[in-house]
Amino acid sequence: QVQLVESGGGLVQPGGSLRLSCAASGINLRFYIMGWYRQAPGKQRELVASINSGGSTNYVDSVKGRFTISRDNAKNTVYLQMNSLKAEDTAIYYCNARHPILSLHDYWGQGTQVTASS
Repeated sequence: QVQLVESGGGLVQPGGSLRLSCAASGINLRFYIMGWYRQAPGKQRELVASINSGGSTNYVDSVKGRFTISRDNAKNTVYLQMNSLKAEDTAIYYCNARHPILSLHDYWGQGTQVTASS
């Protein structure tokens, strides 16, 4: 049974920081493209950051320089460090694991709420 479990969301002041974690079981995330997506009310889900099996990372322009995605293979966990949070970052954040070859192997976490508000 594949599970992705997110944690670390919460309420922070604009300018604050938050670190999201996504713990995987049932798969070895080292062999997957791992992504963090977010969805704000009334908005389409967007890819925020991704990291592939080789460690290459990509970010949406709006978070470049503020967010960092990383992976801990020993813990089978991917992280999203979010600094200098803005109100526009408020959304539900979802962890995703997608196998680069086996297209049907595509898994999602339950989501964690991030709110940046004064």
